[in-house]
Amino acid sequence: MLFFQRSLRTRIFLSMTLTILGASIVIALVNISQFKKEASAYHNERFLSKQNSIQQHMGYILKTTTYPIETSKLPLIFKDKIYEIKIIHKQGVYIYDLEGKPLISSNVTFLKNDNQDHYISEDILEALANSSESHYIYKFTERHKRFQSYYSYLTDASFKPLGIVRLPYIEDESFLKKEFRAYLIKMGITYLLLVGLSIILSYFLSEYITRSIKQISDKIQQTRFDKTNEKLYPKAVSQEISILINAYNDMIDELERSAAKMAMVERETAWREMAKQVAHEIKNPLTPMRLSVQNFSRRYDPSHPNSEVQVQEFAQGLIQQIDTMAAIASAFSTYADLPESSNSPINIVKATKLAVEVFDQDFITFKSNKKEIKVNIDKTQLTRVLTNLIKNSLQAIEYNQIIDPFIFVELESTAEFIRLTVKDNGGGIDEKNIDKIFEPKFTTKTSGMGLGLGMVKNIVKAYGGTIEIYNNNENGATFTLSFPNPE
Repeated sequence: MLFFQRSLRTRIFLSMTLTILGASIVIALVNISQFKKEASAYHNERFLSKQNSIQQHMGYILKTTTYPIETSKLPLIFKDKIYEIKIIHKQGVYIYDLEGKPLISSNVTFLKNDNQDHYISEDILEALANSSESHYIYKFTERHKRFQSYYSYLTDASFKPLGIVRLPYIEDESFLKKEFRAYLIKMGITYLLLVGLSIILSYFLSEYITRSIKQISDKIQQTRFDKTNEKLYPKAVSQEISILINAYNDMIDELERSAAKMAMVERETAWREMAKQVAHEIKNPLTPMRLSVQNFSRRYDPSHPNSEVQVQEFAQGLIQQIDTMAAIASAFSTYADLPESSNSPINIVKATKLAVEVFDQDFITFKSNKKEIKVNIDKTQLTRVLTNLIKNSLQAIEYNQIIDPFIFVELESTAEFIRLTVKDNGGGIDEKNIDKIFEPKFTTKTSGMGLGLGMVKNIVKAYGGTIEIYNNNENGATFTLSFPNPE
C-alpha cells in the first residue's frame, strides 16, 4: 500500500491526524445526539411542568367555585376561568366529559364548529383509562408539523373523575433549530481550533519521535566500508531507540574490524601477486644469463686469439640483462610508490606545460582555458601521470606507424572540476580491452609489464579524482582525468 511506502514520520503524522479527526467526528456526533436528546427532554419537562401548573390551577377553581361540582356544571364553573388559564399559562385548554364529548374550550371556534371530529377517539379514551399515571400523551404529525396532546382526568376533592382535560402543544422546531445551529457554530469553532492545534502538535511530535531514527538513517546512508565512520551518542532517547543506536554502534565496530581484516588480506594478496610478478619478471633475464655463463665457461679458451672479444661480448650480454632487471625493479618500485597529498599549492597549468615540453615533439600541443589554476597536488606525481599517458600515446603512434600524428593535451577548469585530457590518433584501443586497460600486468605491447596505466589510476584515485578512456573520432584514444575543484 502507498501509505506503508511513506516515511515513518509521515505515517506517524498521518495516523495521529486521522485519529484526531476520527475521534473529533465521533465526539461531535455523540454531542449532537446528546444535545438533541437533552433539548427534547428539556421541552418535554417544560410541557409537563406546565400541565402540572394548569392542573393545580383548575383544582383551585374547583375548590373555590359556588357551583355544584358535577360534570354537567363544568362549562359553568370554567365559563370565564378557562380564558384566564389560557392567558396566565399561555396554553389552550379543552374540557370533555368522561365519554369524550366536548364541554368547554379556551378556543372560541371550538364549540361553534362542534362535530364528531372534536370528540376524543375511543383509542385515546382506552389508553387514558389503562394508563398507570392517569394521563396520556398523544403525538401526531400534520402539515409537516409535530403535535402532541396531553390528556388527563379532571377530578374533585375525593379524586372522582369529573371530565377529561386536553392540553394541545405544538413542538416549535424553529426554536430547536435555532438553538441547534448556535450550538453547532460554537462547537464547530471549538473543534476547528482543537483539531488545528492537535495537527500542529502531531507534526512536532512526529518530528520529535522520528528525530533519532532519522539521525540513525542518515548515518547509515553515510556509512562507507572504505572510511572511518562516526558512532552515535544522542541524549535523552527512548529505550527502543537506545537499542537501535547500540546495534548501529556495534555494527560500526564490526565494520571497522572487517575493513581492517579485508585491508590486511588485500595487502597480503597484493604483495603475493607482486612477489609472483617480480619473480616471474626477474626469471626472464636470469635464464639467458645462466645459459650465457654456462656456454661461456664451456667454450672460453684463454689461448684463443679472440678471447678478449669473447669476454667483452659476454660482459655486454650480462650488462644488458642486468639493466633489464634494474628496469624491472624500477618499474615495480614506481608502481608501489603511491602518491601522498601535498598541501603546497602549484599552478597546474605551468606544471603541465613543462611536462609536455620535455618530449620536444612538434605534434604534441597543449591548451588551457585559464592561465593559472591553483591546486594542491604533488608536482612529481603529476609529471609521472602525464609522462605515462604521453609515452603511451607515442608508443601507439609508433606501433601503428601513423603518418600525420598528433597528441593534444588540454587542461580545463570549471566550477566543479579540473579536467586534464590527453588525446591522440594512435589507432585507439580494442573495445574488448578498454575495461582491462588499468589492470596491473595487463598490456597489449610486446615489451613492458603493464604497470604504467595502473600507476596512473592509483595516483588519480589518491587525489579523489576519476579517469575515463574512450576511442575518439580521429581513430585514436582519449584519456580524461577529473579532479574536484578546490575553489
